[in-house]
Amino acid sequence: MRILIQRVAHASVTTNSRPKAEIGQGLLVFVGIENADSENDIEWLTNKIINLRIFDDENGIMNRSLSDIDGELLIVSQFTLQASTVKGNRPSYIHAAKPEISIPLYERFCSVATEKLGKPVKTGWFGANMNVELLNDGPVTIWIDSKHKE
Repeated sequence: MRILIQRVAHASVTTNSRPKAEIGQGLLVFVGIENADSENDIEWLTNKIINLRIFDDENGIMNRSLSDIDGELLIVSQFTLQASTVKGNRPSYIHAAKPEISIPLYERFCSVATEKLGKPVKTGWFGANMNVELLNDGPVTIWIDSKHKE
């Protein structure tokens, strides 16, 4: 499972000009799921998201977590995070999980994140063509792959 985290001042998701979700200060997390992903990946990554100390403390040092600042969380599915660009110029998505695998894992990911954060997370539409708008704060952008924990 791969995630791309962006620390944001605010973020929103729409499709066909219909708003789906918006958050204020917090994290926008894009999630890419592959066939080999499991509950273990979800547990490890949601712990990272909730506890990653990337928000400034009173001294301007990144020392606070999403929980510490009572921030919001927006989770958006993005199969293109599983793209392989090794051969040619057209990305291959052979490692991206099919909907019958990825939808339940994505829903579980959002559910576990809600439990760990202690409040509802916002989400995009799974599989939809979405417009994501954000104001990256920092900028702070972090890529994490659960298959590379060391």
